[in-house]
Order: sequence, then structure tokens, then C-alpha cells
Amino acid sequence: MIDLNKLAKPDKTIREHTDDLLNKLERLKYLGYLGNEEYEILQLCCEYHDYGKINDEFQKRVSSKKKINFDDTKEVAHNVLSLCFVDENKFRSKEEYYKGCYSILNHHHNVDNFKEIREKEDLIEKNIEKFGGKKLRKRALKKIAEYKTDNQTMFIKGLLHKCDYSASGSYEIEYENDFLSDSLEELGYEWNELQNFCVEKKDENIIVVANTGMGKTEAGLLWIGDNKGFFILPLRTAINAIYDRVREKIIKRNIEQRLSLLHSETLSYYLNKNITEEEKILEYSKRGKQLNMPITISTLDQLFNFVYKYNGFELKLATLSYSKIVIDEIQAYSPDLLAYLISGLEKISELGGKFAILTATLPPFVKDYIEDNIDSINYGEFTKGKIRHHLQVMETELDPLFIENHFKEKGGKVLVVCNTVKKAQEIYDLLKSEDRNINLLHAKFIRNDRSSKEIEIQNFGKTEVNGNGIWIATSIVEASLDIDFDYLFTELNDLNGLFQRLGRVNRKGEKEKMLTYPNAYVFTEINKNLFVNESGTRGFIDKTIYNLSKKAIINFNGLLSEDEKVKMIKATLTTENIKNSNFDREYKKIKKYIGDLYIGEKDSKDIQKIFRNIMSYSVIPYDIYVDLDNRKIIDESLEILRKRYLDDPKINKEENIKKREALKLEKIRARDNIYGLTVSVGIYDRNKIDSIKFGDEEIEITKCKYDFERGFERIKVENKKDEAYDNFG
Repeated sequence: MIDLNKLAKPDKTIREHTDDLLNKLERLKYLGYLGNEEYEILQLCCEYHDYGKINDEFQKRVSSKKKINFDDTKEVAHNVLSLCFVDENKFRSKEEYYKGCYSILNHHHNVDNFKEIREKEDLIEKNIEKFGGKKLRKRALKKIAEYKTDNQTMFIKGLLHKCDYSASGSYEIEYENDFLSDSLEELGYEWNELQNFCVEKKDENIIVVANTGMGKTEAGLLWIGDNKGFFILPLRTAINAIYDRVREKIIKRNIEQRLSLLHSETLSYYLNKNITEEEKILEYSKRGKQLNMPITISTLDQLFNFVYKYNGFELKLATLSYSKIVIDEIQAYSPDLLAYLISGLEKISELGGKFAILTATLPPFVKDYIEDNIDSINYGEFTKGKIRHHLQVMETELDPLFIENHFKEKGGKVLVVCNTVKKAQEIYDLLKSEDRNINLLHAKFIRNDRSSKEIEIQNFGKTEVNGNGIWIATSIVEASLDIDFDYLFTELNDLNGLFQRLGRVNRKGEKEKMLTYPNAYVFTEINKNLFVNESGTRGFIDKTIYNLSKKAIINFNGLLSEDEKVKMIKATLTTENIKNSNFDREYKKIKKYIGDLYIGEKDSKDIQKIFRNIMSYSVIPYDIYVDLDNRKIIDESLEILRKRYLDDPKINKEENIKKREALKLEKIRARDNIYGLTVSVGIYDRNKIDSIKFGDEEIEITKCKYDFERGFERIKVENKKDEAYDNFG
């Protein structure tokens, strides 16, 4: 009575599509990504998942040459009907049957599936009666629903989604990692103690504190070995740099099937870097989103948004649960992102996934957050090595006159790090001189200018490059840029940030002669408006953590070893010390919020926006907009973005697909050209005087001061509240 030779898709029968899923499942089994028990349940899930498509109404729609819309007065979603054909006797136990049923029922979420069953009993029966389907019993449905939060059920459902999407999209479900260990050995390096530790503990969760320059990237890759792996970093600039390094220096060959990049501007990056042939760019980019590449380098939001439990979140969770995840520089995350990260690691660990946290500093309170719900973590500490810093603490605000006199006397490559863009611009104005090489870098430059400046600072900041000049920057240099300066002058924010900033000076410890005198000056006094207020609506520096940090270093002057940095953080940033801080309150609030969410409460379309939780806006400064060359770029780009491709009946389907994809790439470049003229600003920086629109996007033209030397500066608007400080460094 069940004819699986009926259509599942216009070009495939139910039997053919089901066999495709089973083949995808075999691939996962071959790669060792699931155990025998899950495999057997999934075999049945794959077999039954589309049986509901045999109903007459679906067959009318799928076989019609004209588009027929789903009519919910005549038809019931096929995933609901599929449940009526599942044979309980095929499962080894009732428990496995319920888990399989939950996964089959919910492999689509177009409607509330349980509600559909309750409200459409008669229509369901009408759709299945002639095919021998059985009526769904209320007691069984109640038991099925109880498995919603069961870990094995989540895993099974996630892999059913993965098999289904891969079969429907005709793409490889997983590419095998059979190359990484050999690629690392081909480097011919003698691994250091950090890297050997990661090899020895490659089957365990690890947290490692290690000096800058010890080869944490190689250590993380050695820990991953020939397994599926994800490398997560906090900043896109750092992610791009790691991707380039791994691609060019380590993996080298067959990149399109081995290594992917995953962040919001991946496709643009591939295009601008000419990573592969143009006709392969779209396909290569898709693989990253399909999570089927052996090694993926990603931002947190692209992977850990599953903590919101949106419908279908199980696919990411299941994939991560058979992967090895490297987290780089955990101390760089804000309290909300840290809550998302740790919540995700907890769930991944429950399902069997492994993680390695590699960081230059690890505050004890962060360690305690992690240990709250995760057991069996191995710790390594590799903080021996050359002394790189001679610290001088200054109990004043950042002093440009002091910096100027120091530069006149000693010269060299000088880095000044400020806590805000506004402060960086003020220091730049005071130090600027026609006979002095001085530059400014912060986050409020348009993207094209910022890219140029990042290249400049990296070239100037190479260890082997000698020079005289001053770069004034904000916190964006803390972890994203590989630079090595002779002297640092910095405002204090907190110990973690300070030690990250110190990592930009004498980076490799090769400038021993310069340690006779201070090479790093810390100015402890900062503007009190930068502290986060009680409501969390203003400021971005936690007052408690700042005060603890100030107390820890206030009396320190002299050579600062890596060991002493670790000891200082361990003694200062304890759970007990920060328990009344805004950071701790915010972390716990978000952690509880995530824990209290129920499955399906959030819509996946809104998740990325919520997840980033950054009130920033991409705007085009008016001075940039009215420049004739820029205006030409904008107008030509808008013309491309407004194009539509209509299939040409004179050419075949494949040629039409190629032309559509060519236009898509052209539009991506056009959009990228426009966004190259934008700058990310805070809500109080906006002063809209016009806008440009394309598709669903609108970019404001903002009245402000802007130039290549200083970047964006807000113009105060009369009668408008002015918040002088934001966290866009």
C-alpha cells in the first residue's frame, strides 16, 4: 500500500531520496562520527522521514508543472504524516522508538507539529487511511514530546537534518580530515613543550595558558590532529590572518576540500583574496556554511548561536559534538559572549565533543565559570621564557608631553594605546608634527581606510624592521594584529587588556638591550565616564575589575616576567574579588537567560542580531559620500545591485545557472564596494541627512567630521543627548 516510487521531489522518488539519506548516513558512520546505537536509530529515521509524501495532495503539488500552494484545509505537513507510518517493532526499545519519532516529526518546523496533530486528527486520518497509516495515539504523542530535551534525541535529530539537507542539496555531508597531521609534520619543526602537551592530551578537554609567540595556532592544530575541527577566535581580523597562515604555510593543497573560513564577510574575503577560481567561489563559500569542511576557522556567533535553541539548532550541536573545538584568547570576550560560549561548551561536552582553550591569560573567575558544569579538564601552563617587558607605572592620565619627550630622546617604534577613539584622536592631535612619522588607527575609519592602515602598521611593526615613528591606537591592536614595537605607552583598562597590549612590544623577546630602561609605561588614571554604570547603559570598563587591576600594578616598577603576569592575574581576578562586579552580574544574567530558554522560543532569523548584541550601525560619512570618485563607485554599484536576471529561453538550464551565479558574484562585489566606504558607529554618532537603499538594506549618510588621518568624529547635535563614550574602539 505504500508506494515509495511516488515523487519526493520533482526529479526524485521517495525511495531514491531516502536512499540518498541512507548513503549520507553511511558516510558519517564510516568517518566514526556516531556510535552503533545512534546509527541504528538514524537508519530508521532516514527510512521513514518522508513516507508522509505519498499523500495525494502532496503528489498533486510535486508533479504539477504549475506552482500549487500548500492548502492546509486539504493537506497536512508530510513530516506529521510520516509519523503515522513508523513501525515501533523495528526499534529495539520504546525509548528508541520515541526518540526516532520525535526526530522524524520535527525534521521540519513549518508549523507547530504537536499542535497540528491535536487540531487536525480527522484530516490526518483522511490523508493516510488508504495507505495503511496508523492513527497517532495521544499517550504516545505525550511520551514522544518528553524526549525534546534528551541529549541523544538532539544528536539524532541534528544528524537527520544534516543527512536530509545534504541529500536534498546533493553536496558532500562531510569531507575527511586525513591530512592535517602529515601537513604539520611536513613543516619540519621540533615541537616545543606546549605543542607536545597538546599532542599528549589530544583526546581530552584542555585549558592552556601560554606566552605570546609560543605557537598556539600549531598547538591547537596538533590537538585537533586528523579529526574534524573548528578554530574560534574573537576578532575577524585575527580569523582572516589565521586562515591565511594555515592555508599558505600549513595545509597548502586542496584547500577547497580541507579548510574554510566562516564569518559574516567570508564570501567577500574569498573574492578579494582570489582564494580560488571565480566559478568555484560560491560553492567553496557554501561549504563553510554547511559545516562539512574538515577544518573551519570561525567567529563565535556563526557556531554558538545554537545556544538559543531555535528550531533546527540540533544540526550545529550534533556537528560540534563529534568535532574538536579550539577557543583562542577566551579573556577577550565580553560577559554576554562569554556566557554564550561557556553555555555552548557545556552542551557540546554533554554530547561528547572536546574543546581546547588556548590563551595568553586566564582569569581565575573565568576558570571557575567553566568548571561550574564541566568536569575532566586538563590544565597546562607554559609561561617560562625570556623577559620581554620593563614596566613603569605612572599614576597620572596618559601624558602626551611625556611621550613626546621620550620620543625625542630615544626614538624607535612607539605604540600608544588608548581606551577610546576620542582619546586616541586627542593624543594624535597633540603629538602631530610635520617632521614626525605619526599615524592613528582605531575602529572608526571607513573599512577601506582601516584596511590600508592595518597593512601599514603591520609592515612598520615587523620585528625585523627598524624605524622611528609613533602609532596611536585603541584596543583593536590587542589581539588582532601581529606587530612588534620598541616602546608602549598605554592607558590602564584591566590586567588582561594590559598584558595583551604588552604583547605588542618586544614580542619575541629579542630586544634585551632595551630592557635596561622601561619599554612599557602604564598610565593608571582614566576618565571615570568610561565605567559601566549600574544599569549597564553607559560605559564599557568594569569599575571593580579596573580597581583590582590598578591595585595589583600600582607599586610595580621593573622587569616583568611571564610568570609574574600569570601570578598577578591569579591573585587579583578571583571569583571572590569580582563577585559584585558588573561583569559577574551580566554574565550570570545572560547565563540564566540561556538556560531558561525553551526549544523553539526564538526564531533563527533573529538570532544573529541578538547574539552579537552590539548596537553598531554602518554609515557612510557625508564627506566620503560627496567625494566624486566615491560617488561614482556608489552609483555604479547601486546600478549592479538593482539588476535582475531573467532566464534566457534560448540557452540551456546550466548556462542560465552560470549567468545567475555570475551576476550574484558581481552583486557581492558591488555591495562590498559600498561597504568599503562605511564606518561602524554607535547610536549617538548617527546624524542622518540621507541614505542609500538596495534590496532590504539601507545605509545612512551621516553628517560628521571625517578624514583619512583622524577617521570619524561626531558632530554634536543641538538638543540631542550626547553620550561621549562607547565601546567601539
